[in-house]
Amino acid sequence: MEVNFDEELLVGLRIDPNYDEDILHQVLRIAVYDEYHAYNTYKKTIDTFGDMRPFSNIMQAEITHYSALIPLLQKYNVPVPIDNWYEKIELPSTVLECCEVGVAAEIDNIKMYDNLLLYTKDYPDITDVLYRLQAASYNNHLPTFRSCVKQYSTTPVNVADIYSQYSSHDTGEDMMSKVNEFSELAQKISSGKMSQEDIVKLLGNTNMSFIGGILLGGIGAGLATSMLKNQDEKEEN
Repeated sequence: MEVNFDEELLVGLRIDPNYDEDILHQVLRIAVYDEYHAYNTYKKTIDTFGDMRPFSNIMQAEITHYSALIPLLQKYNVPVPIDNWYEKIELPSTVLECCEVGVAAEIDNIKMYDNLLLYTKDYPDITDVLYRLQAASYNNHLPTFRSCVKQYSTTPVNVADIYSQYSSHDTGEDMMSKVNEFSELAQKISSGKMSQEDIVKLLGNTNMSFIGGILLGGIGAGLATSMLKNQDEKEEN
């Protein structure tokens, strides 16, 4: 199996300012590699358990996502990482657990883009794509996998517990608190019901890159590129 020269960095999902590789290279390669990871996870689930939703439609969405990133790597002369995920992925034994893996993977993806966006302020074309991909994970993929868990589960769903069980990264409790809070704000913005208190809460939050990605998807399907917009509409049907 071929190995990427920066494999450890790629699977870490975070920029390392002390790493030898240029920051921009890190941003783009990490993003593509994680989208590869998601695609192969859902593909292997289908290969193992059969062609079924939501894995089939979200797998197709992941193709759209890394396809949106590849032109940026080409534009900035960044080597495209090797997709070597399929053989490395070990699935759990039930569809329910695969849905739980999906929840954890999408939360990791949201957090990854939150970190990457800290380093793209001088590259509006990259920032734009990363925001849209983060929004797609938040607005479409994560809720879909949460519904999948509920569909196959006979017990109440605790997303933070799912995340801590299946993710190799830190606890998801803070992230899920943010997700729920920003979800309410996004709904208020889109319906025109945002109060002054809500605005203060939004603007007072220091983690603006995460908010930007979430709210972009919450208020503006019309702002997305036609490719991502069309894919998101397919996922909702």
